[in-house]
Amino acid sequence: MSAIKPFQAIHYNVEKVGDLSKVICPPYDVISAAQQNDYYKQNPYNFIRVSLPKDADHDPDRKYNHAQETLGKWLQEGALIQDQAPSIYYYRQEYKIMGEKHSRLGFLAAMRLPDEKDSKIFPHENTHAKAKEDRLKLWTALSANESPIFVCFSDREKCVEKIFLKHVAPSLPLMNVVDQEGVRHILWALSDPQLIAEIAETMTDQHLFIADGHHRFEVACEYRRIQQAKHSKNGAEAPYNYVMTYFTNMDSKDLKILPMHRIIKTLPKSLDFLEEFFRVDKIKTKDQLSILLIKAGKNEHAFGLYMKDQMLLLRLKNKALIDQYIAEGSANYRRLDATILKYFVLDRLGIKSEDILYTKDADEVTGKVDRGEAAAGFIMNSVRMEQLRDIALQGEKMPPKTTYFYPKAWSGLTMYRLA
Repeated sequence: MSAIKPFQAIHYNVEKVGDLSKVICPPYDVISAAQQNDYYKQNPYNFIRVSLPKDADHDPDRKYNHAQETLGKWLQEGALIQDQAPSIYYYRQEYKIMGEKHSRLGFLAAMRLPDEKDSKIFPHENTHAKAKEDRLKLWTALSANESPIFVCFSDREKCVEKIFLKHVAPSLPLMNVVDQEGVRHILWALSDPQLIAEIAETMTDQHLFIADGHHRFEVACEYRRIQQAKHSKNGAEAPYNYVMTYFTNMDSKDLKILPMHRIIKTLPKSLDFLEEFFRVDKIKTKDQLSILLIKAGKNEHAFGLYMKDQMLLLRLKNKALIDQYIAEGSANYRRLDATILKYFVLDRLGIKSEDILYTKDADEVTGKVDRGEAAAGFIMNSVRMEQLRDIALQGEKMPPKTTYFYPKAWSGLTMYRLA
């Protein structure tokens, strides 16, 4: 049984809505309240009205009805249209990191939801009940999956990419838009059954790793359970047995995981204990800290500590300390920088996860500290894809906010009907 199938995507009608950059938006879970307001103001057709509708003061659940009404209205007006031919959608993102150009290729398809007993889909992060409740209410109102989950698969022979270069890239894209972060999103529809079958064959019996969208994946499984109870006579191909998914090659050099830094509002205790476990080097400039941290991270467990009066590079003195002081988890889990930071520093300071602000932006860390809005910040190195894979295969979950896959798969490019 194939892990994926094509679907008839709902997407924007460019002739009706005009500038696509004004109507697409990031996934709901990375949008702040201020950004939500900004997207609302950009364009009356901005997808924020469907993916992250505003709260109604008198009735918190009314926002889901608003999203449903908006979706229906846009379909009726022709602002959104649905493709007639089942397709998979090649999705290329062109972006820069530190001035270096990258181009990540993937595709959107409907992924079959697994049975727990033989699942080959591996998450790597824990989820929160409140966020899942929100998405379940939205999907139930919409009868649609409005934003894809993000999954990595292995394609060392680049079979999926070869099909794209030979059969898809020469054709005109369905969409070509640059977002506000400067990332270009290009989408092509592929409806050829034979080529789709070749791609599906590549995915057969694969281990699939959820990079982003853990809440959406669990919501999809719960939505399926509810629908199966209501419609027991429906077959295995019922739409709710699948979830819209963005797939990309984990073996590609253009799959980038950004570090997630930690901002600490207050330091309740002295940091004198650091030298017991770390080599502590005083650093003069932010650029020097960044360079030395990346260099140290190639062979050591290291992170930067940024405070208003000083910058420090902390390098674990001896890897044997890990097994001596950390009993939780596998060897791979214990050797994550985030785990080491938690056990050797944050726990000793009495700082819990809910007391920490997380960000992918090191400048946000230093800015908050410089302005006196935080006492300190820990600058981290990136998690490697092989670390994520090894931990996920062992059935373990990483500490909160350990990875940030960049760029995100944006919302408003495609929707998938669940009914």
